[in-house]
Amino acid sequence: MIHSRSLAVLALALVGLYWAPPSAEAATTCTTSTTPLAFGTVTGAANADSNGSVTITCNTFGLSLAAGVRVRMCLYIGDGVNGPGHFNPRRMTNTFGDPLQFQIYRDAARSQTWGNGSFPAPLQVDLQYSVPLLGGSGSITANLFGRVFAQPGLAAGSYSNPFMDGHTWLEYRYAESIFGTPNWPGSCSSGGTGGGSTTFPFTASATVPNNCVISAATNLDFGTVPGLINANRDQTSAISFTCTGRTAWNVALNNGQNASGSTRRMRLGASGSYVNYELYRDPGRSQRWGTTAGADTVPGTGTGSVQTLTVYGRVPATQAVPAGNYGDVITVTVSY
Repeated sequence: MIHSRSLAVLALALVGLYWAPPSAEAATTCTTSTTPLAFGTVTGAANADSNGSVTITCNTFGLSLAAGVRVRMCLYIGDGVNGPGHFNPRRMTNTFGDPLQFQIYRDAARSQTWGNGSFPAPLQVDLQYSVPLLGGSGSITANLFGRVFAQPGLAAGSYSNPFMDGHTWLEYRYAESIFGTPNWPGSCSSGGTGGGSTTFPFTASATVPNNCVISAATNLDFGTVPGLINANRDQTSAISFTCTGRTAWNVALNNGQNASGSTRRMRLGASGSYVNYELYRDPGRSQRWGTTAGADTVPGTGTGSVQTLTVYGRVPATQAVPAGNYGDVITVTVSY
């Protein structure tokens, strides 16, 4: 009887060892690193594209046997610190608060806006990796596809929109398995073994340079004078140009091809006959238009739209010259 009881105790001990539970499954944590969405120099004349990226790295430790992990992640992006409060489109601003419209997409074709709700939707990515005895990790990179739209009337400056912690977040659920590969979690917020969240801040930036382009300069035609020029002949012409907003400019007119000192002259063909004339900045024709900034040029500031200046011309009396067609060529310079 004593021997029988001894066998019973031994049997219970063996059963206890056989049913000892395996070590607990480990927690999985995910972290992020980002690159900026930098567009560089843009002019607004055409679309400008750039890419950024978010790299997610997940780590799992403590699984007792060879195992697998599956992580389902959703990346949410809001409208940013300088955003307009909506996604259509997003906006960067410069130090003056001038807007620059852009967008962030989930796809390379730039057709799916990246958002933080049902519309526009976040980006979902799935990550699977194995976990050996001492632990394991996996990583995946998601690209941000950015576009600055073609848009007129831009102001010069450095533009940015920071997407800080409150404007980006990553939500994830993971499923762990001691043996083999587990099923995917049902979503980024439910199912699986556990989950967590983190952020992935980045900054979108672009620079609009100072720039001016002359679009037109009309001829200054003094008409026909019968015989002696015995009265002033006044006419006007126009110079049209476009400068980016907030660009300081100066418009200068040189003395032409036939000047004598500072006296502008039109010439009769290749002859030695000339008609004196002058160009002015004001309707009263008292302010000569020249090339010295701050003295006799016309200053201004760009608006991003076409700006037009009037050139006030005069052929003064009295001049007696041979009949014929007189002409000169003036060079217009816009400095900025």
